[in-house]
Amino acid sequence: MRPLRWLRRRLRDDRGVSMLEFAGFLPILLLIGMAAIQLGLIGYGINQAGTGARAAARVASQGGDGSAAGQAAVSGWLNPNIPPPAQGPDVTTATVTVTVPGVIPFFGPYPVTRHATMPTDN
Repeated sequence: MRPLRWLRRRLRDDRGVSMLEFAGFLPILLLIGMAAIQLGLIGYGINQAGTGARAAARVASQGGDGSAAGQAAVSGWLNPNIPPPAQGPDVTTATVTVTVPGVIPFFGPYPVTRHATMPTDN
């Protein structure tokens, strides 16, 4: 009789259930964390592309090598693509495209493009 009572009490016991709930919820938590990191990287890429475009347009508007200035202003691991800035009689426009790597499997990389226009110095 005693082992049967012990078995009934053991079957109604809820020890370990919270560990199973955490193990089931862990992949969702990891996915949310990786998505937050990915959004942060995309924001950083947007910031870097804008900085590179402004630097390239500013230097090209003053008669310098805008592509080299834009390349120097962007982090190298973002693989920046900076064509020569378009220089007109009044304004100079530079375009920078960076590639943000994907953190979440099967998503990415993400290309980010920014433009900047500066008045041309004569």
